[in-house]
Amino acid sequence: MVRAERDFVVYDAKTGEDLTHAVLTQIIVEQESRGTSLLPIGFLRQLIRFYGDSMQKLVPSYLEFSLDSLTKQQDQYRRRFSNSFGNAAFDAMQEQVRKNFDTFERALGILTPCSPDGANSHEAGSESAEDSNVIPGATAKAGAPTGDDIDTLKAELLAMQQRLEKLSRG
Repeated sequence: MVRAERDFVVYDAKTGEDLTHAVLTQIIVEQESRGTSLLPIGFLRQLIRFYGDSMQKLVPSYLEFSLDSLTKQQDQYRRRFSNSFGNAAFDAMQEQVRKNFDTFERALGILTPCSPDGANSHEAGSESAEDSNVIPGATAKAGAPTGDDIDTLKAELLAMQQRLEKLSRG
């Protein structure tokens, strides 16, 4: 039903409790445990960090917005990835990640005008995400990406392309 894009609600037969969230989460857990990893470890760690955080309420709407954008551009991405696995496809994906991160940063800036140490969040870093060639948050402590980092990103991109092709066939 999910793949057919049919909305549905799951209720407990005895209590009438809405179980939709739990059921959908369980489907994701089962898919992830089968080796069909769609969620990177870093993403999962960051997601867990948001639980109990003051930003917890913003995360669901941001993720929903990001996935809606990805879904709308899905055909465009498929064409780019299937036609070429060169720098153009990688650059396009990196640009989309930058745009999504920039949107998220702006949303955070609106909601949290000051960082925890009291400094203005816009003044905390002198270099914006747009001025950097590194995807924000990817390797914050590492500095410039190394050849190994680029090879890892290319391998992850290839795996993502294969998953997209598999999904488009299925």
